[in-house]
Amino acid sequence: MRLASLLAICVLTACTPSPGAEVSMNQSKASTPTSIKLPAAMSRFGLTAAAGPQRSNAEIGRDFLELSFKMESGRNLPILTRFEGPITVRTSGAVPPSAATDLSRLLQRFRNEAGLNIREVADGPASINIEFVPRNAIKATYANVACFVVPRVASWAEFRAGRNNGTLDWASLQQRDRVSVFIPADISAQEVRDCLHEETAQAMGPLNDLFRLTDSVFNDDNFNTSLTGFDMMILRTYYAPELRSGMTQEQVAARLPGILARINPNGNRTGSGAPTPTPRYWINAIETALGANGNSTQREFAARQAVATAYAQGWTGGRLAFSYFALGRRTLASDPATAIAAFNEAGRIYRSLPGGAIHAAHVDMQLAAYALARGDADNALALANRTMPVVAAAENAALMAALMLVKAEALAMKGLNKEAAAVRIDSRGWARYGFGSDAQVRARTAEISALALRGNKS
Repeated sequence: MRLASLLAICVLTACTPSPGAEVSMNQSKASTPTSIKLPAAMSRFGLTAAAGPQRSNAEIGRDFLELSFKMESGRNLPILTRFEGPITVRTSGAVPPSAATDLSRLLQRFRNEAGLNIREVADGPASINIEFVPRNAIKATYANVACFVVPRVASWAEFRAGRNNGTLDWASLQQRDRVSVFIPADISAQEVRDCLHEETAQAMGPLNDLFRLTDSVFNDDNFNTSLTGFDMMILRTYYAPELRSGMTQEQVAARLPGILARINPNGNRTGSGAPTPTPRYWINAIETALGANGNSTQREFAARQAVATAYAQGWTGGRLAFSYFALGRRTLASDPATAIAAFNEAGRIYRSLPGGAIHAAHVDMQLAAYALARGDADNALALANRTMPVVAAAENAALMAALMLVKAEALAMKGLNKEAAAVRIDSRGWARYGFGSDAQVRARTAEISALALRGNKS
């Protein structure tokens, strides 16, 4: 299940120093560039393989067990379940035009990187049924969920019919034969792709998410938007010939060291100690801090609670960094000095972690937007330039477009108007893929233009 992102794109929330001022798509209407010409085609990333996991096999094995034998709710799963035999995928409903290409790329990655026997079929029964439905239908079913996967059904109609009769209970499965993935049809191309990646992977493999994983999409912070090398390793392990549906956690644990030694020889080294569990009250604090519920005072208090809890738990990695990121988001309007210090600490931690580069890029986006709003064109430009290669490697078009728009405004602020115009033009194909509609693209462009306008007045 992919949650409605706590981050969204997270580029512009509270990025001006004036108390209570949060940049949103409804502000600065007079500066909305309604006349910009948008390209008909989207920019797309090519088919590339993700870098392999950087952690030890002992750590990967622990993560595999926690991902595979628990649900996101914390409920235990008694046995391993997977598809036995070739896996087929079928799409239905109002399939967005971008989905065919992105699904084809994804299935090729599954074959190349995870060694899966998987292919798409045009019709008939399929192992994984991907149905595109209206976003409002999903929101009416699960308010905070962007897309999700369920067992034993092949359509939205079957899902609705089975909601109250035990059909959808993952814990009662003995083997996976038929699952459905439900994705909104009326979202941006990137959001469709993100759902395809996480939900199709969960349809075949682990059903849990872990906040401590910086190198995985199986993490509710949603920083990673496409499957990583770690994720492909997890799926390759899931379908190793040494495993089968029906195995208990103890049986799987006994076979994992041999499997991982075979498929990931670079991971045969000493790893870190076992991580501590993530308490529910820290998750609640994070969700409050970065969510839409509560007022600004409550959200800031929750962010500070998250940081305090992280220290009390002795965390030094991704969960501490994410707590600082939340604190930065929540204090940038009211207490810029605290916010910048929090962002800098989050970035420092993320840059020290395996797979943490894209997390640090989100931090840099916040810092670049703040620099632009203060009129610090040199810092905004430096941050955008160092971050864009990381974002390209992570295939996040929305963040790429936002960074390019920040870069364009910073160049214009320095009087480099020709260079700024070229960057703006280059950003639009990424914006169309990442943000979706013309209205969304223009609104995001207006937000960043408004920051530069404030910066020019500083």
